Amino acid sequence: MASESNSDGTVAVSLPNREGNMNTKPPVWPLDASGTLTPPMVARCDRHDRQDGICCKDLKDDDNRTLIDPDIVRDVVIGLSDGLTVPFALAAGLSSLGTSRLVVAGGIAELIAGAISMGIGGFLASSAERDHYRFLRRHTSARVQRSCMGEMEREVCAVLGPVGVDEKTCQAVAKCLRDAEFDPEVSSPSDEEAQFLRWKNQVGLTPFLLKFGEGMEEISKRRVYISAMTIGLGYLVGGIIPLIPYFFVPQAHVALVYSCIVTGIVLLIFGAVKARVTGAGQGAGGYIWGAVSTLLVGGTAAAAAFALVGWLED
Repeated sequence: MASESNSDGTVAVSLPNREGNMNTKPPVWPLDASGTLTPPMVARCDRHDRQDGICCKDLKDDDNRTLIDPDIVRDVVIGLSDGLTVPFALAAGLSSLGTSRLVVAGGIAELIAGAISMGIGGFLASSAERDHYRFLRRHTSARVQRSCMGEMEREVCAVLGPVGVDEKTCQAVAKCLRDAEFDPEVSSPSDEEAQFLRWKNQVGLTPFLLKFGEGMEEISKRRVYISAMTIGLGYLVGGIIPLIPYFFVPQAHVALVYSCIVTGIVLLIFGAVKARVTGAGQGAGGYIWGAVSTLLVGGTAAAAAFALVGWLED
């Protein structure tokens, strides 16, 4: 490693070769490491004392499935389940009135209107939740600013105490979070506003109390639009499935039989897949229950609609 002296007496040391560091892995420190250097937390592991020499992060469970984001799963379930049941129930009800052409016309109209309505509903629901979080954030931040240290220690202890954190540690956590949110050197209102804008979404007592005390996190603007699109498209995809037989079979009562079979199979598959991606399915029994329960919901809705229309027709 070369070095050169400047005119002011300082020594400039050249950086290591970037290509030479590409394959260099960070060292792993044992848990009981001692010496003048304190190992970083991310580099400490008990792999040296394990017989297999495997790091804890590399250990795998028997059920090592990768779950999808629960918010995405929730929106997909809402859209597909409503799309499979509502148009199917409407088609079943209209099948007792006339031909397949009437069922297709009514089903498509309901499908388009329902997809738009579900998408807008998802957008408004996510926006309302986002606005609610921002209101609570302003309210909590103002409460943190005007409260004394003792009150903040009590609130932190109320959050961490039930999970086994002692009072002394809660006091240390409260002090650390308060110092992170409010710089002691802040003196003017403009500095306070800048400090609030810097830390409001990341660290400090306010995000801590909102996340762990209220169980709330901010919803991004991107998430609001994704939720609306996911619910709307899920309803559209799920709703077109019960109507497919009516495009090919002119007699509505015959097309209803095929629609029941197709929708029933899709409901079973959807229920099993939902149990898989949500982690609810534990073995074959979990997948069977997820499939059967989803089928029962859709079948009950369709039977109720068909019976109601038949009763009104009589």
